[in-house]
Amino acid sequence: MAEVKYVFVTGGVTSSLGKGIVSASLAKLLQSRGYSVTIQKLDPYINIDPGTLNPYEHGECYVTLDGAETDLDLGHYERFLNVPTSQANSVTTGKIYQTVINKERKGDYLGKTVQVIPHITDEIKKRIKQLGQSNKFDIILTEIGGTVGDIESLPYIESVRQLKWELGYQNCIVVHLTLVPFLSATGESKTKPTQHSVKELLETGIQPDVLVLRTEKPLNTDIKRKVALFCNVEENAVIESVDVSTIYEVPMKMLEQGLDKAVVKKLALPVKHEPDLSEWRAFLDKLKNPKHSVTVGIVGKYVELPDAYKSIIESFVHAGAANECEIEIKYIHSEEINESNTASVLQGLNGILVAPGFGSRGIEGKILAARYARENNIPFLGICLGMQCAVIEFARNVLNFEGADSTEINHKTKYPVIDIMEEQKSVINSGGTMRLGGYKCIITKGSKAYEAYGTTEIVERHRHRYEFNNKYLDDFRRHGMDPVGINPESGLVEIIELTGHKWFAGVQFHPEYSSTALNPHPLFVSFVKACTV
Repeated sequence: MAEVKYVFVTGGVTSSLGKGIVSASLAKLLQSRGYSVTIQKLDPYINIDPGTLNPYEHGECYVTLDGAETDLDLGHYERFLNVPTSQANSVTTGKIYQTVINKERKGDYLGKTVQVIPHITDEIKKRIKQLGQSNKFDIILTEIGGTVGDIESLPYIESVRQLKWELGYQNCIVVHLTLVPFLSATGESKTKPTQHSVKELLETGIQPDVLVLRTEKPLNTDIKRKVALFCNVEENAVIESVDVSTIYEVPMKMLEQGLDKAVVKKLALPVKHEPDLSEWRAFLDKLKNPKHSVTVGIVGKYVELPDAYKSIIESFVHAGAANECEIEIKYIHSEEINESNTASVLQGLNGILVAPGFGSRGIEGKILAARYARENNIPFLGICLGMQCAVIEFARNVLNFEGADSTEINHKTKYPVIDIMEEQKSVINSGGTMRLGGYKCIITKGSKAYEAYGTTEIVERHRHRYEFNNKYLDDFRRHGMDPVGINPESGLVEIIELTGHKWFAGVQFHPEYSSTALNPHPLFVSFVKACTV
C-alpha cells in the first residue's frame, strides 16, 4: 500500500466555526474520488473522555461501535462518510497524560525527567499515526479541537509541526479554518482576523497549506488574493465557506471551491477519478424538496442545548429525506410537563420521541409523555431512558403496579421494573457499570421492528447501566407490551412494542448513533413514516 497521507485541520479566530463539518466534508470529497479516508479528533480537555461530562458542557456523548465514548464530531464523521469510527479515532489530553504518567510509574522512562517535549508530543504523534498503521486508509484527517493560541492545544500544534518535518511536506499538510467577519456598518468583509490567526500559527512553526474562510457573505477575488498574499498561501488554496441552509450542503460548496483539488495537489496524490457524488446529490434533492411535513416532539431535559441530542436531530434529517418529508422538531422540556398540562403541551404532535438521559430530574414528565402517546395512539419512540419510562408508565397504569419505578430513581420501589444488572451492583466507578458499544439483538418476526429492519439479527450501540427487569417479563407480555428484541447472550430486553398501537416502540440501545445521510436508520424511517399517516 502507498504511503499514508495526513491532513490536519486547525481553527483560528473563534471556536464553533465548524471544523468538524469542514473535516467531514473534505473527507467526503476525497472518499468520492476513490480514496480510503478516516477522521480522528484530538480534544484538548483533560477529561479521559466526555462520558462523565454534563451534556450542557459538551453536547452529546457519541458512542462508537467498539464502545468508545467520544466527542459529537465523530458522529458527523460517520454521518458523512458512512464508515464506522473506533476508539483510535478519539484522542484526549486526559488519555495522553494518563498513558505517559502510567509509563513513568512503571519506570519506562528509565528515571529521565518527563516533559511535554518529547514525552507528551511523542505520545500524541504515536496516537496520530496509529490509524495509519492499520493499512486500511490512504488518507488520515485529524481535527485539532480548540483554537490556535489556546494553551490547551499547544502540545498538539507542536506535534503537528514535528510531523511535518518527519513525514515530509507532501505527506502531511495543514488546513486552517478561520473567520472573515462582515461588518454591516461599513459593508465590508474584514481579513485582519485571518491574518492574525495565520500569524499565530506561524509563530508555532507551522505554515498552513490551505485556508478555509468562514463567512456570511460570498468573498470576491480581491479578498481571496489579499489573503493569499498576506498569508503565504497559493490563491487556489484559499477556500470560501459561506453559510448554507444545511450542513449536508457543505461538501458541494467545498467541491465548487476546489478544496479537494487543492488537497490532492498538495499531497501529490494520483487522481483516481473525478468526485462521484450522485447519491449525495439525490439525498440533498429529497431533503430540500419535501412533499409533506410533520411535527415531532422531542421530550428531554437538555432541550435548551440541541447539541445534547445532535445524533437524534440528524437522524430525523436522514429519515425525513428518505420519506420526502420535512420534519419540524418541537423541543419540550420534560420538567415542564405535569398531570394538569400534559395534553396542552403535547397536543398537535404527529409523533413523540422521549430522549435518553441519566438521573431523576425530569423523569416524571417523560413518563407522562409516554402515557399520552400510548393512550392517544400517537407514534412513539423511546430511546434508552425513554424506553424505560414507557415501561414504568405501563407498569403503573396498565399492570397497576403502584409506585413501579427504576432503581436508578427509587432504589426502595416495590416494583423495580427497571434495575441494574446483578453482576454490576458491586462496581463503584461510574463508567464501569455501563453497557457500551455494539451488542446483538434478535428480533421477533411480524413485529414493527422486523418490518423496519427486514432481518431478525441486528447489532446496535448501547450506553446505559439499567435494564428491563426480566422478573416481570410475563406480566408485560400478557397485557400487550411485547419484548420483540432480545439480546441472545444475556436474554436482556432490547426492544418493546405495544400490541394494537399505531406505532409504539422503546429501544434500550441508541439507534441514532448508526444513522447516516446515505443509510438512514430503519427505525427512524419507520417512525417518521408512521407520523405521516
